Amino acid sequence: MKKVVWVLSALGAVSGIANAQSSVTLYGIIDEGLIFNSNANGSRQYYLASGVLSGSRFGFRGAEDLGGGLRAVFTLENGFDVNSGKLGQGGLMFGRQAYVGLSSDRLGTLTLGRQFDSTVDYVGPFGFAGTYGGYITASPGDMDNFAIGNRVNNVVKYASPNIGGLTFGGMYSLGGIAGDFSRSQVWGVGAGYAYGPFKLGASYMNIRNPNVSFYGTSVSGATAGTNNMSSVATRGFASAQTQQVAAAGASYTIGQFTLSGTYSNVQFKDLSGAVGVLNPGAVRGTVTFNNYAAALKYQWTPAFFTAAQFERTTGSSINGKSGAAYNQLDFSADYLLSVRTDVYFTAVYQRASGTQSTGAPAVAAINVITPSSTNHQAAVRVAIRHKF
Repeated sequence: MKKVVWVLSALGAVSGIANAQSSVTLYGIIDEGLIFNSNANGSRQYYLASGVLSGSRFGFRGAEDLGGGLRAVFTLENGFDVNSGKLGQGGLMFGRQAYVGLSSDRLGTLTLGRQFDSTVDYVGPFGFAGTYGGYITASPGDMDNFAIGNRVNNVVKYASPNIGGLTFGGMYSLGGIAGDFSRSQVWGVGAGYAYGPFKLGASYMNIRNPNVSFYGTSVSGATAGTNNMSSVATRGFASAQTQQVAAAGASYTIGQFTLSGTYSNVQFKDLSGAVGVLNPGAVRGTVTFNNYAAALKYQWTPAFFTAAQFERTTGSSINGKSGAAYNQLDFSADYLLSVRTDVYFTAVYQRASGTQSTGAPAVAAINVITPSSTNHQAAVRVAIRHKF
């Protein structure tokens, strides 16, 4: 009897050790508020929108200590719409992130699954959309993905440990097309550096068949015959064989001020020129966009900050016509009610000129909201966000 008691006690002790070495965390964000659109195809519009500054989500994050500084890690993260309860990311159960891998304090982290790209990892933190204002403050169509509008499937990703302030990494997405190794593949590299109040990041991403591999990663819209680029600023480029994104960002903090800036060069290459649902403007060749942005944040108190940004997006000519240009002003204010709950306000004004992707005169097209019927548009967001 004493032996049985001893064995059970030993097993209990081992179980306690195993539990202490492993952890699983349930977490989430609920972001909900009102949006006012000054010109939604000719009319004013008021509506509730979920997940503008932070995508509404819940997820599971876990780690198991394997010894010697090595851990098994995983993340399963679901996106959802607060107003309807439906799944986000086109109906995917874990559409925001889903990956598993190994992490070493000395060697870095290797993960496999549905993940963020290198632009999001290394330059996104300097963008206004991902830090202060939400997706409505991104470039038209979020063409550089600073607002994390898209994730990538089938990714093998490596991220280095911090080496004296330097971090770097890369990702590769297998296209999975039989007989065509390069079709629908996505690859990217990036690096970041931090030294005191100064931070810097740069990245490069190459996307084959972007209409499917990058914009069409949802249950309802992943076929080659569907135009998955929703913005009028980009939907005319869905026939592109390759999308290329080179980006850089930096920030410097002086007391309560933070200065930041980003630049991205986005190319939609080898456009077919054939009229169809993927190319309504019969665009051919390569179209290039340059996105410049500068922002200033002021931390009034530990609980309250305001931030403002100017962004300019310029596109190359389209079939001999001047390409689209978008000038945009963004303002955001955020107040913490507690450690986990805050209220925020965001305002955006955009003016467009030139020729947009569909071949028509450019209209203002603030990211994700209904485009204007004219060349100017304003949007205002008032919301509450809770983290758990």
